[in-house]
Amino acid sequence: MKIIPVYYNENDLIKKSLKGDSHAQKMLYDRFSPKMLSICRQYIKDVQFAEDVMINGFVKGFNKLDSFGHKGSFAGWLRTIMVRECISFLRKKQFVVYDDEVCQSQPKELDNRESLLDMEYAQYLIDSLPEGYKMVFLLYAIEGYKHHEISEMLKISEGTSKSQLFKARKMLQENLKLKGMSPKVKSRD
Repeated sequence: MKIIPVYYNENDLIKKSLKGDSHAQKMLYDRFSPKMLSICRQYIKDVQFAEDVMINGFVKGFNKLDSFGHKGSFAGWLRTIMVRECISFLRKKQFVVYDDEVCQSQPKELDNRESLLDMEYAQYLIDSLPEGYKMVFLLYAIEGYKHHEISEMLKISEGTSKSQLFKARKMLQENLKLKGMSPKVKSRD
């Protein structure tokens, strides 16, 4: 006998979750947790901490599910919660330092793999950034926030946000040049 998974409509799962249906919440978790962990992992280097933050994000999402409103995608709404949870986690752990010094550290050499452009290497380069640079880079380049939004979220000036992004890009470009790659980083400014 073949077991066929039952497809549930996302909106139905949300409605059931609002009523406290733990099975519907688990199905939403199972559906979105891989993507949300990936988002948390972009901000938080340690996978175990990223998992903790993701779980806290889901708990917060389920507790505030009535504020979703179906005005956009559920995944986008949940993603916003995850990003804010990551920022909150890093702020509490005091990992984020915004300074005007250019960090001189370079990432360690990696084994020569099939491709230096794979996602693992890209994540490695992003992880090698100082936390302040990394946070602004991810919010701007990956999440698509504007500098004024980043400055409000991180409680820094807009100029600091721009400076951190510039330094992050420069550091990424230098690290790519060390590997003999010519980066083509486009600016949205």
